[in-house]
Amino acid sequence: MVLTRHPLARAAKDDYGRAMRISDVIRRKGDLVVTVRSDASVQQLLEILEEHKIGALVVSDDDETVIGIVSERDVARHLRSTGAGLLDQTVATIMTSDVQTCTPEDLIEDLARTMTDRRIRHVPVVADGHLVAIVSIGDIVKWRIDELQTERDHLVHYIQQ
Repeated sequence: MVLTRHPLARAAKDDYGRAMRISDVIRRKGDLVVTVRSDASVQQLLEILEEHKIGALVVSDDDETVIGIVSERDVARHLRSTGAGLLDQTVATIMTSDVQTCTPEDLIEDLARTMTDRRIRHVPVVADGHLVAIVSIGDIVKWRIDELQTERDHLVHYIQQ
């Protein structure tokens, strides 16, 4: 497990009316990514999830290349069919290897639509082939709430002038 930070997480500069990009979310939330190796046990996976109080981990054997993603849901689904022996199996046996990724330049609205349509809760952010962050549906919802609040504030200010 490695915690990495990327230089994209710097002070945000929000220009009203500008299309927001994933890099804006990263600046706001940070670029901390917790990864797990594919050869780690499911027991180790659960310990890392608990330690960091998160619901999913990017699977990477070199902390740069995304080879999978694994969540609490994956564990629950496989636990039902495999039983307690699952805890001794490797993360590779339960991870999703067809991972939807995005780039820092992608539009937030496009990713929100993709996440909703494909029912994806976590999306690794990749730049130049390297893992730089992770975005959750919660991050997208928070962005949307903040955007609506800003629009509301602008309208109230305009009306009160």
